[in-house]
Amino acid sequence: MTRIRRGYIARRRRTKMRLFASSFRGAHSRLTRTITQQRIRALFSAHRDRNIKKRDFRRLWITRINAIIHESGILYSYSRLIHDLYKRQLILNRKILAQIAISNRNCFFMISNEITKKVD
Repeated sequence: MTRIRRGYIARRRRTKMRLFASSFRGAHSRLTRTITQQRIRALFSAHRDRNIKKRDFRRLWITRINAIIHESGILYSYSRLIHDLYKRQLILNRKILAQIAISNRNCFFMISNEITKKVD
């Protein structure tokens, strides 16, 4: 009897995994078992870190807004600013506020002054 050649499905699956792990170092890019483990770990970390990235950017925006409020010497806090924004029903999120605060401080001060005037 002649030798039966195996199909290509398993080989195709392994080459796909190898392409995913081609940038990994050492055995993590060469051995099939470690590639599967590292692939699971990499995808898990990517999923987890997407949420962490959102959290970190939110913290950065809050820090920038708070720093500019304190730097200007306005007797006002970050939490009061956000509270008054919601009270006035202004649709300005923290990302936009941080960009305005960095690029155009006068505009940011005008916004904060208008909020404080109309709320009081």
